[in-house]
Amino acid sequence: MAFDENVYELRRQKLKQIEALGQTAYRSKYDFTHTIPQILADYSGKTAEQLENPRVNVRVAGRIMAIRLMGKAGFSHLQQGGQRLQIYVKKDAVGETGFELYKLLDLGDHIGVSGYLFRTRTGELSVHVEEITFLSKDLLPLPEKWHGLTDVELRYRQRYVDLVVNPEVREVFLKRSKLVQSLRNTMESHGFIEVETPMMQPIAGGAVARPFVTHHNTLDMDLYLRIAPELYLKRLVVGGFDRVYEINRNFRNEGLGWRWNPEFTMLEFYQAYTDYQGVMDLTQELITQAAKDVTKDKDHPDGVTRTKWGDQEIDWANWQRLTMREAIIQYWPEAAGAKPTMSDFASHDGVKQLVERFNQAHAHMAYDPNEPMGKTIASLFEAVAEEHLTQPTIIYEFPTAVSPLSKQKPDDPEWTERFEIFAGQMEISNGFSELNDPEDQRRRFESQLKERERGDDEAHQMDEDYIRALSYGMPPAGGVGVGVDRLCMLLTDSHTIRDVILFPLLRPEKGLETEDAGDTGGQ
Repeated sequence: MAFDENVYELRRQKLKQIEALGQTAYRSKYDFTHTIPQILADYSGKTAEQLENPRVNVRVAGRIMAIRLMGKAGFSHLQQGGQRLQIYVKKDAVGETGFELYKLLDLGDHIGVSGYLFRTRTGELSVHVEEITFLSKDLLPLPEKWHGLTDVELRYRQRYVDLVVNPEVREVFLKRSKLVQSLRNTMESHGFIEVETPMMQPIAGGAVARPFVTHHNTLDMDLYLRIAPELYLKRLVVGGFDRVYEINRNFRNEGLGWRWNPEFTMLEFYQAYTDYQGVMDLTQELITQAAKDVTKDKDHPDGVTRTKWGDQEIDWANWQRLTMREAIIQYWPEAAGAKPTMSDFASHDGVKQLVERFNQAHAHMAYDPNEPMGKTIASLFEAVAEEHLTQPTIIYEFPTAVSPLSKQKPDDPEWTERFEIFAGQMEISNGFSELNDPEDQRRRFESQLKERERGDDEAHQMDEDYIRALSYGMPPAGGVGVGVDRLCMLLTDSHTIRDVILFPLLRPEKGLETEDAGDTGGQ
């Protein structure tokens, strides 16, 4: 895919010849009467006789994706909106100058044509061209083979080419748009209002993650790109917005992988006067409805709840719910001996023995005897259960040690009213009963500061203003975040997050011939 100077120069010369014919090299606009998708939708079912009486005149624009010259006539295909329409160009119809223009066109050029619809001898719906208008020159040739590139980063880096030559890539991003619209529709149908909160924050809060740091010159202060909008959205709940949501861009200074991009999209919402059970139910409804909306087409006007995921199928209408401890018990490997019981999670020694049993029979799981017991249990869940969670699964009751912003269970302070949703062996949502006791919140922040002192640079910082906001009184509330990119992956059978982000972060370009593809994240 190296830059071909000879081809570039040849096409520049053609552009000069096109200008010499009286055409504008890069036209400002083209007045069209139809789009290609409109023509295909409205006239694909018409017979040749119906197209002739009365004649259907059209003006349409598009990119040339195929061109064939046969003496004093030729056929081409124009592409617009991901769909193609054939045009027929005859010298007698377009004139000497018009046909000279046609002979100077290349694959990838943009043109406008006016004429009338008809069917060829083979029955293909086409435009019989009477006038050609040149719109824009493609100076670089479109690739003949693109989707099978071994250097997949080239497809991501040149997404503009990827979208032109791969209709299935375009379809993924059309479905992503449907997904975002579905999320908004569901939120608004439940009385939520959409807001915007700061992307640059003085304290990186609302999640446990390493932030990006920037600097404001006038104020001479460091700021962090937000890792989550949570603390600002909950400030709004304090201020009287009882149902509030944001579809937000978050930034986390982490590695790249098939599930991770440093810049990603979340839906986050908060609802007053409910708890984690209430938002759990709403989030399940939200995702199931999204599956239906994304899969709507002419054959399935109401959508479907089953989507392909590799060689498996995910049923978004069939959910299971397990506590974190129940999940460890249910998916405990036979090679590790008898299944754990609830009493095994009650003490450091019991949890340590579970880790030892698991490590003797399975892949090694790191264990730090000095870390909080709840953190070890959460790591054990990731090692034992996550790989089995292909179907939509809600895991609830998380350890307090890994949930600094969620409310504790009244009867067991070691555990919180928190849940996560898994599908396709990955987490796609995280929610909880919101912590609204300012003194309790201060103690949680202080506990996180101790974790920072132990070397955990992702632990939460102290946020005095947020504690002050809670001190004005926050109603009981539940909140949740849903990973839009990961949900889009699952609904489009895309097995790397880069396939659902138009312009994913890549290493700096060193030259296409020697480009280092880096971490392909299992692609």
